[in-house]
Amino acid sequence: MRIPGLLIALFAVLLAGCGESPVAFHGKDITGVMDDLSFTLTDENGDTVTESIVDGKAVVLFFGYTHCPDYCPMTLTLLAQAMNTLSEQEREQLRVLFISVDPERDTPALLKEYTEYFGPEVIGLTGSKDQLDDVTKRYRTAYGYGDKDEEGNYEVSHGLAMYGFDKSGRVRLLMRNDQPVEQVADDLKALTDL
Repeated sequence: MRIPGLLIALFAVLLAGCGESPVAFHGKDITGVMDDLSFTLTDENGDTVTESIVDGKAVVLFFGYTHCPDYCPMTLTLLAQAMNTLSEQEREQLRVLFISVDPERDTPALLKEYTEYFGPEVIGLTGSKDQLDDVTKRYRTAYGYGDKDEEGNYEVSHGLAMYGFDKSGRVRLLMRNDQPVEQVADDLKALTDL
C-alpha cells in the first residue's frame, strides 16, 4: 500500500512535535526524574494543606529550618533578590515553599514571622515526622538532628538543593544557592513560562 506524500509529511511533523521543547535552565534540568509536587503539611496559620495551595503557580521548594545560621537565610535572600528582578506579573505566578524539618522549634507563628521577611511569595510549611519523612523521601533528600547543648540548642542537617516545579506541578529544575542572582532569576522566569 502506498502512503500519499502529504500523509508522510504530516507524520514527520507530528513526530517532531512529540518531544518537549528544550528549556535552557542555568541549573540542572531534572524534568521527569522525581515525583510531581505532592505533600500534606502544616502551613504558617496552623492549617493542614496540600499542594493545591499553589495550584497554577510555579514553585521553588527547599528544606531547612529557621534557626539555620547560613544556608537557609542565604538561599531565601538569593531567591528574594532574584524575584525582585521579575515583573509583578511574573512574581504572582511563583511561590517559594520553605519546608522546615525542625517542627519542634519552628511553630507556624515562627515560620510566618521568618518567611514574611523574604516576601509574600514565600510560604513556610512543616509537619509531623511521618509527613516530613514522606516528603523528603519523595524528593530524595535527608535531614537529621545534632546533639543538644546545655541550653537545648541543636543544629539540623538538611539537603541543600532547591527544586523547581512548573505550573502543572511537574519537577523541572535543580538549583544551588551559589548560582548568581541573574541566573536564578532567569530560571525562575523560565519556570513561570512553562
